[in-house]
Amino acid sequence: MAKNKQQKAKASKKKTWDLSPAPESTSHVQLKKKYELYIDGKWVKPTSGKYFPSINPGNEEKIADVAHADAKDVDKAVKAARKAYDNVWSKMSGKERGKYLFRIARMIQERAREFAVIESMDGGKPIRESRDVDVPLAANHFFYYAGWADKLEFAFPNRKVEALGVAGQIIPWNFPLLMAAWKIAPALATGNTIVIKPAETTSLTALKLAELIHEAGVPPGVVNVVTGFGDTGAEIVNHPDVNKVAFTGSTNVGKLIQNAIAGTKKKSTLELGGKSANIIFEDAPIDQAVEGIVNGIFFNQGHVCCAGSRLFVQEGVADQVIKKLKNRLDHLYIGDPLDKNTDVGAINSKEQLDTIRKYIEIGKNEGNDIYESSCNMPSKGYFCKPTLVLNVAQSSKLVQEEIFGPVLTVQTFRTVDEVIQKANNTPYGLAAGVWTDKGSKIFNLTGKLRAGVIWANTYNRFDPVSPFGGYKESGFGREGGLHGLEAYVKLA
Repeated sequence: MAKNKQQKAKASKKKTWDLSPAPESTSHVQLKKKYELYIDGKWVKPTSGKYFPSINPGNEEKIADVAHADAKDVDKAVKAARKAYDNVWSKMSGKERGKYLFRIARMIQERAREFAVIESMDGGKPIRESRDVDVPLAANHFFYYAGWADKLEFAFPNRKVEALGVAGQIIPWNFPLLMAAWKIAPALATGNTIVIKPAETTSLTALKLAELIHEAGVPPGVVNVVTGFGDTGAEIVNHPDVNKVAFTGSTNVGKLIQNAIAGTKKKSTLELGGKSANIIFEDAPIDQAVEGIVNGIFFNQGHVCCAGSRLFVQEGVADQVIKKLKNRLDHLYIGDPLDKNTDVGAINSKEQLDTIRKYIEIGKNEGNDIYESSCNMPSKGYFCKPTLVLNVAQSSKLVQEEIFGPVLTVQTFRTVDEVIQKANNTPYGLAAGVWTDKGSKIFNLTGKLRAGVIWANTYNRFDPVSPFGGYKESGFGREGGLHGLEAYVKLA
């Protein structure tokens, strides 16, 4: 009898549910086979005549060809933005500018399903995240800053507020639509015009947003979208008629940008890499914390600059937390990003997948205990199993360097002072999470952790009202909230 019970328990433990596919429809999505550059209110061919493919990381199929802008194209875009700033946008009242932003926000809501599907097709993230997080937050940012457009004198009381001019903006591949909204909305609200470059692997939602902006009747030249690689971004940064550079991406590129604009009058905000700490104390709600850890690093494939990629667990509950984490990983569903069952989607590109695998191999060579999820993997596409790295040293590359993938390092601690020291012992300082039922403990850590955003008993929660940004090699400046307005104005 005892033997039969053990066998049944063992079989039950291994069992995972087979879920029927629940793919999101693509019939409502309208995509071109070839995308040009959006400059001065028109779709124009790139000067070089060069295009590059946008690949669906879930199935490795080409979605569309995208124009590759060179120096001449960027110059056209900046000139169009300058003309629109001088003749139209800077002269328009805040009330009128706000109307355009409100219109864009409502149009995003109307086409939310289409934007969500394109985001998952182009970027690899699960449709649930695109649908429930990215698109609603993008609309909310336009709504929020539309409300500020005619109230800048209240945002900065007793100060004279002026726009900067032309803003050059470069966004990453992890939140293409949201990052575009994050940057475009405050820039427009404060009276600036824009030249924006999306990441080369995820250009489609930015181009779709350009179509929407055009339909919203935004004057020509106010928003210009140029696509391309790092050389295109460099042309934007170095253009002499760009007044503000806003960049979200890697720390290495951020350093190059900072060097390039040093000695100029260009204003800048840089939101760079992260290696964020998630801290679980013995008095934490353990199940809630485990779900928060999974949400903070695995549901988004680790494709979040503020992903909680370093886990610190107090020794008294370490075994319990690790056991629950392993069980949770084994029951995650990896697959088609458009399937509503999918928990973990595709890695954005083959290059990024190779980088993640390189780090996992480094972890194995260092002698760490590597635990990979036992969930099934698709036969095609760029996928990586959620991975735990246990018994890892503070000096390990996996602890110190940004991996940008579903890889979580796990360390233990005994005292508050110890975990603060460990959490701060990294070049980055973007975000952190604290799990405990003691408010005093939360306030103590928020004052001592060197991170721009600290969540308490939750993780990866965003709001347009709240500023976001980091310390140290995670960049400088803040985006979102009232702080996001200040980055785009001159105050006297």
